Amino acid sequence: MNTNVLDLTRELIARPSISPNDEGCQELIATRLEAIGFTIEHMPFEDVSNLWAWHGEARPCLVFAGHTDVVPVGSLESWNSDPFEPSLRDGYLYGRGAADMKSSIAAMVVAAEQFVAQHPSHAGSLALLITSDEEDVAINGTKRVIETLKARDHSIDYCVVGEPSSSTQLGDAIRVGRRGSLNGTLTLSGPLGHVAYPDDTPNSLHEVIRCLTPLTQRVWDEGNEFFRPTSFQISNLNGGTGAVNVIPDKVEVAFNFRYCTEQTEASLKRAVEEAVEGIDSGVTSEIAWHTSGFPFLSKQGALTDIVVETIHEITGLDTEKSTAGGTSDARFIVPTGVETVEVGPVNATIHKINERIALDALEPLARVYQRIMERVLAA
Repeated sequence: MNTNVLDLTRELIARPSISPNDEGCQELIATRLEAIGFTIEHMPFEDVSNLWAWHGEARPCLVFAGHTDVVPVGSLESWNSDPFEPSLRDGYLYGRGAADMKSSIAAMVVAAEQFVAQHPSHAGSLALLITSDEEDVAINGTKRVIETLKARDHSIDYCVVGEPSSSTQLGDAIRVGRRGSLNGTLTLSGPLGHVAYPDDTPNSLHEVIRCLTPLTQRVWDEGNEFFRPTSFQISNLNGGTGAVNVIPDKVEVAFNFRYCTEQTEASLKRAVEEAVEGIDSGVTSEIAWHTSGFPFLSKQGALTDIVVETIHEITGLDTEKSTAGGTSDARFIVPTGVETVEVGPVNATIHKINERIALDALEPLARVYQRIMERVLAA
C-alpha cells in the first residue's frame, strides 16, 4: 500500500474540520502541491476556505474537486475511538472524514504528485478545487469558486469529484448525476389547551400528523432510466410543552424531498400546500422552503468512458452509472456544461458513528485518479 496516501489521510482526519471550518487542511494540501509546481490561490469567502490550485495553462482543463469539511461526530461515547485521532484496526482506517472525503483528497494529492513527476510537461492543465463548505449550506464554497472562474472566462473541460460513490467495494459505482433535494419546514400554530377539553382546543400536533401522513405513504413516481423514484421523508418534529396534559400551541416539522426529473419543485410544493389546506380553521400554517439542489445529469462522453475503463483496468469491476445518494457539489459544476463524474470510496459509513475506509482501498483509489490524469492529459 502507498503509505503516502494513508499518512496524508491520517493528517487530514486529525484536523477537526467540522463544516465550515478547514482547520489548516488546505494549507497542508497547498504546501504539497506548491512543492511540485502548482500555482496556488486561496479563495476565502465569508467564513469558508477554498483552494484553487493548478498545473499548466492549456486546455483541456481537468479538475479534481472535493471538500475538507466534515459533519459533526454525534455522541463521542458511541465511537470506539476518538473521531479525530485516526485509528487503524481490523484492516480499516477509522475517523470522521475517513470516507467522506479526506481519503479521496489524499488520493488526489498523491496522484497529482506522481503524475506531475512522470509527466512534468503534460498536455492541458490539471487543477484541484477544494472547499470547506460542502456539508453545510454550500453557499460560499464550490458554488462561489465556479462563479469566480466563470467571471474570469476560465474554462473547465472535465471534472472528477471525489465523493464516496462506491456501494460495497471501490469502483462498483460512480455518480453521473443526482436527484434534487427540496427541504421544507411546516409550522402550525393554534391555542394552548387542556387535553381534557379537546372540543375547545384544536390540536396542532394532530393536524400535522393528519395532513402529512398521506404524503409519507404516497407513491410519487416510479423514477426513470436515470433516477430512482422520488421520496418524501420527515426528519424533525418539535412541539409540546413537555406536559402530558397540555395540547400544544405550536408544532414545527422539517421534511425533505429527494426527487427525480419526473417531478418539479413547483409540483412538490403544491402537493404539500394542498395537504395543509385541509387543516382545522383554528390552526394557522406557514411553510418555509429551501432548495439544496436541483436534479442534474452530466453529459456522458470522453471522461465518463475513461473513468469506466480505468475502474475496470484497476479493480476488474464493471462499474454502475448511478444517480443515487444525497446531493453533492457536482450540482454547481454540471450546469456549467462540464462533463462531471463522481468517483470515490465506499459510502456505507459516511456521516455515521465509527466512519471508516478499508486500508486496501487507499492505493487503488490513488491509482484510479492518476490513471484518469494520464488518459486525459498525457495521451
